[in-house]
Amino acid sequence: MIIFHLRDHVTEVMVHAYMQFYNELSIIRFWNIVENRGNEEQTVEYISNFHYEGIEKEGILNQNEKIRIWVPHNSWQRELNWKCYTLADLGMELNQPKEVRHSSSMIRISNTGNWSAKEYLPMGYLENTETQTGIYWQIEHNGSWHWEVGDQNGHLYLALGGPNEIYSHWSKQLKPGDSFTTVTAAVGVTSRGLDDAMGTLTQYRRKIRRPNEDNQKLPVIFNDYMNCLWGNPTTEAEIPLIDAAAEIGCEYFCIDAGWYADGNWWDSVGEWNESKKRFPNGLKEVTDYIQKKGMIPGVWIEPEVMGIYCRLASNVPKDWFFVRHGKPVYDRSRFQLDYRNPEVRAYMDSVIDRLVREYGIGYIKTDYNIEPGIGTELYADSVGDGMLEHERCYLAWLDGIFKRHPKLVIENCSSGGLRMDYAMLSRLSIQSTSDLEDYLQYPVIAANAPTAVTPEQAAVWSYPMNHSKGVGEEELQEETIFNMVNAMLLRIHQSGHLVKLDQTRKAVVKEGIMVYKEIRHDIANAQPFWPLGLASYADTWIALGVRTEKKAYLAVWKRPGGSDSQVIPLPKELRVSKIRCIYPKTSEVLYHYKQEEHCLIIHTNKKFIGRLFEIIK
Repeated sequence: MIIFHLRDHVTEVMVHAYMQFYNELSIIRFWNIVENRGNEEQTVEYISNFHYEGIEKEGILNQNEKIRIWVPHNSWQRELNWKCYTLADLGMELNQPKEVRHSSSMIRISNTGNWSAKEYLPMGYLENTETQTGIYWQIEHNGSWHWEVGDQNGHLYLALGGPNEIYSHWSKQLKPGDSFTTVTAAVGVTSRGLDDAMGTLTQYRRKIRRPNEDNQKLPVIFNDYMNCLWGNPTTEAEIPLIDAAAEIGCEYFCIDAGWYADGNWWDSVGEWNESKKRFPNGLKEVTDYIQKKGMIPGVWIEPEVMGIYCRLASNVPKDWFFVRHGKPVYDRSRFQLDYRNPEVRAYMDSVIDRLVREYGIGYIKTDYNIEPGIGTELYADSVGDGMLEHERCYLAWLDGIFKRHPKLVIENCSSGGLRMDYAMLSRLSIQSTSDLEDYLQYPVIAANAPTAVTPEQAAVWSYPMNHSKGVGEEELQEETIFNMVNAMLLRIHQSGHLVKLDQTRKAVVKEGIMVYKEIRHDIANAQPFWPLGLASYADTWIALGVRTEKKAYLAVWKRPGGSDSQVIPLPKELRVSKIRCIYPKTSEVLYHYKQEEHCLIIHTNKKFIGRLFEIIK
């Protein structure tokens, strides 16, 4: 580690700039501590945790010709949507002599609020196409953040940071002796392209993550929500599903939303007591049955909110909630709990402890379906300051849970993938990637997921369909296979109404899970690669690979409209002695490895396919 100590002689404000290095990784973690050593109160409106000027200096071409910026757009059911831009695309053409180059504009990507990834992932990649070099970054914060590329002093600069006054209503008063610590950011460089950048980030993320068995063993999770119970669980509905999930080889069974509500589950959240109407003999009857079938039970909760019709919400003090303009903040019929309040944390501690103790819960899906805006005015220098401190207290609350329950698995879900960040994921072992309901679109998200999270943390739904009207038997089979391949190089979030599947398709699901169990120890240590590039929603052929020292695995999808054949170039450094389709075992798709061109060629006249290949080095 290197620390630079910077002093302003006028205000006597010190900035301690930290740079944390990692063995054998071309990546550095940055953060700053601002300390007021003067005699007067100072106001901090903005401080970056990383700032570098001269990002365009390599090579002889001008910046318009060589600089490309990759931006990861992200939104509900359209997560991980990377786009590549030129400077001209973003309004930053070079049109001045170098010595006077300066403008009032910049390329800026910001997030404001408690969903850290509601419009963009907190990361990016900038490449120089002339020199084949790149710089990549992630901002490790579960709330407001900002990065920008601008021109100053004749050069382009990159600046990263957490919340600030202009874009997220954050400011901080530092009295004499006070200090403030920024959020962290990681920045790396590469001379081998985007795949190498994402591979290095994968290794780095594993180093900063809480050690846990879940990310080594990769157990298979069944969740009863998607294309299944849709938030309407009952004892009667769950028992046959539990039997079916156990039969196909699932290891966790998570009861999703609704288990606590007699009626509408959305706006009554907050007390987390079982519904006797849904579970006449108690929820424990169901969780005991899950354990009897050899699986670990799980439940869905939303720990940061209380519904406007939750009885408890009207009986607790006002400072349990975010407040603005003197009123509790609510969005989509839920109040935002304030985790700075020790009573809130104690209450939610009691909920978690009770679920673990009374029901044997070993898996908790924590969801978050609101956006409370810019923050809270209570007990804060600014509304953004209240937001930041709440977010830091929430992370500390998670740390406390794992101290008490070290084997508990907690999934990070925020309306799917709207909080993919490594403040959360350095603690939580699994991340929901989306709530996308169209399995034919999901390969875009699945293929791009390892850019944002490690493969073993990226939960992808597999929800085989149970309809049959107007759909032939062969197409139903391919639907099921396609669904399974969506998840098989990441984390299987199995769903779909298994009870309604015929035995043939149920066998296809079971086969997929068996294959996954054979390869998951490799996934836990593998590096991702994209032989067709990052996926786009316009692509009809998509591919994602992961590789270890001895093997590689390649998921390939053809979507409707795709050509009957596709050439998939393999990385130059990937030696190949054999390629075989490992799922499904009866492939019915022609493929061969062309050694001279180092590529896999696939032929099929099927409307759509998903296939999983093993590459032996």
